[in-house]
Amino acid sequence: MEMSPGWFWCFCRRGRPYLGVLFLQLGYAINNILVKSALNEGLNPYTFSVYRNVAAAVAFGPFALYFERKIRTRMTFSVFWKIMLLALIEPVLDQILYYTGMKYTTATFAIAMCNVLPALTFVMAWIFRLEKVNVKKLHSQGKILGTLVTVGGAMVMTLVNGPPVPLPWAKEGSEAHHALAPNPVVSQDQHIKGAIMITAGCFCWASFYILQAMTLKEYPAQLSLTTLICTMGALQGTIVTLIIEKAKSGIWSMQTETEIVATLYSGIVRSGASYYVSGLVMKEKGPFFVTAFNPLGMVIVAIVSSFTLAERLVLGRVLGAFIIVVGLYLIIWGKSKDSSLSSSNSSEVEISDQETCDNKDLNDAKASKEDRRSEAVV
Repeated sequence: MEMSPGWFWCFCRRGRPYLGVLFLQLGYAINNILVKSALNEGLNPYTFSVYRNVAAAVAFGPFALYFERKIRTRMTFSVFWKIMLLALIEPVLDQILYYTGMKYTTATFAIAMCNVLPALTFVMAWIFRLEKVNVKKLHSQGKILGTLVTVGGAMVMTLVNGPPVPLPWAKEGSEAHHALAPNPVVSQDQHIKGAIMITAGCFCWASFYILQAMTLKEYPAQLSLTTLICTMGALQGTIVTLIIEKAKSGIWSMQTETEIVATLYSGIVRSGASYYVSGLVMKEKGPFFVTAFNPLGMVIVAIVSSFTLAERLVLGRVLGAFIIVVGLYLIIWGKSKDSSLSSSNSSEVEISDQETCDNKDLNDAKASKEDRRSEAVV
């Protein structure tokens, strides 16, 4: 049996959303490690947010002007205020809260706490009627249970420490540990403060995805939307930084190569490219799908940061991460059942439409045949 040459392109088309979210998670993981190193060297989270969005706007602006010059729709007041709100909740609030929280915790902890993001996105999509939920159906119960389990896992990661997990390459007292983690050990209060900030940042992130999905329906030019969000985010971030850090003029200068590399990478990949790719995936699969692969980022960061940052994992975080993953995949299982039901209903509608068309064609043919007979008799 020979395969049609089109099977490969069909496979690539269906695999694009999965490749997109894999790219996002890899980019997030590398970003967390780079930024954590820069924060350890004294990078200010407020100015970092501003410079990062400037880098993204400069990198993606020319592409938006050239490639979307024919498809860019007219700017309306509805689209404008949505862009301003998008710029506030993600490039400003989310980034400042998230990276300030990371300063008090670790890169692994920050990315693990982001596994709450799918649950938050699911709840918000349910509230705004972007997600169908029927509490009498098993798959809907799975999504609700998964949401509760995910939040419980996040609480375990926040409140439970436990003994350290022995890793041969991250031994306490090693030279790498002292060289790569120069900041003093944070207290339990600072750790909880950081966890609360990261959770608040995740809430802003989930809100961003929901609002982005709504905005793309009115303004489908994704590169232009990305550039506008980053530009407005840089302007709003500058105002926030001048208000909060007004007495610290030295925060606007970057002292090390790590700070510069982290800012450029985070701006081009974590802001610009991720906004654009998430928009593409969102159009095809919805906002919930974009957040469903967050555990992959946790695994990447946990492995890489144990080498590069000499971070030590404790049992409480490992247990909490495992609970989060279990809850997440309960949500994904329920979501997959929704997709199966939607596909089945769509197929039934298509079959019904095809039968209607066939019947109409048959009736038209009979009518035409009768007309010809009438003409022949005359």
